[in-house]
Amino acid sequence: MERDQKKLSYRQRWDKLRPTKWVLVWFCLGSVIGALIVGFNWGGWVTGGSARDMAVQSGKDAVVERLAPICVYQFTKDPEKDQKLSELKDTSTYQRRAYVEEQGWATMPGEAEPDRNVADACVKLLMQIDQ
Repeated sequence: MERDQKKLSYRQRWDKLRPTKWVLVWFCLGSVIGALIVGFNWGGWVTGGSARDMAVQSGKDAVVERLAPICVYQFTKDPEKDQKLSELKDTSTYQRRAYVEEQGWATMPGEAEPDRNVADACVKLLMQIDQ
């Protein structure tokens, strides 16, 4: 007798569905958890602390980007710049930053010590100079 009845469509089954309160609560809770997982993993959401850390790092990167050309300018004022540039290019990749620091090019006016990040950025700019 049941075989004679027509199979219900998805829409008809949906209309007959009457979830209990607990099913609705668990469904809502699962939806919230799913939205949080998707948002934080793939949606680009971040916590306040992470946003603060990214802003601080962005500020530091901007300062280094502005100070690196000053380092190159100090290099251009060196009377032995051609010889020192060839020495820099002959130096191993891992020692170039220390070489720039030793020359004093990464020491900004008014500062006592060279900045490591400025020296790294300066090396990248100096390696692009053709002799």
